[in-house]
Amino acid sequence: MAALVEPAEVYRDSYLEAVREFLAEGHAPVWPMARLETDFAGFAAFLRRHSHPAHVAPTRVPESVLWLVEGDVYIGRFSIRHALNEWLRTVGGHIGYEIRPSQRRRGYGTLGLKLALPHAKAMGLRRVLITCDETNIGSRRIIEANGGRFENAVEQPGDPIKKLRYWIDLE
Repeated sequence: MAALVEPAEVYRDSYLEAVREFLAEGHAPVWPMARLETDFAGFAAFLRRHSHPAHVAPTRVPESVLWLVEGDVYIGRFSIRHALNEWLRTVGGHIGYEIRPSQRRRGYGTLGLKLALPHAKAMGLRRVLITCDETNIGSRRIIEANGGRFENAVEQPGDPIKKLRYWIDLE
C-alpha cells in the first residue's frame, strides 16, 4: 500500500530513476544529477531540514516534503508549505505535488493528496490553497476529488496559461 514518508536514502535508486523520467520530459532536477548520485544522503537531509524555519531563506516559507512510496518504489513528491507568501498566495498554494511519469494515471495523485491533507491539518492549517495550470486536467481532477472548491483563475505575467486556485477545508 502506498504511504507518505520523509525523504530517506532507502529510496535512492527509485528516486534517481524518477529523476531520469522527469529529465526525459524536460524538467530540471532540484539538485544536479551528479550530486544526487554522489550525495543522496545530503539531499534527503536537505529536504527534511526545510520544514524548520531556522533552515529556510528569509524569502521562502518552511515546507514539509513527503514522498509517496509503495514498498521501496518512489512514486511522487508532496510539498506542504506551512504558510503562504505573496507568490504562494497567488500562484503556488499550500500543497504542491508531482507524480513520476511512469506512475501517472493510476490514482496516486488523488491518493497522495488525500494522505497529505491530514499532515497539513496537523500543522495547524484550517484550509489549504492548491493550484494547477488550467491545461492540467489530471491535476484539476485530483484537487476536485479531494474536495477542492474552485475560487478563480489567475493570469501569470508572461504566461498565456492561467493558474486555477482551489481551496480545501480541513475542519
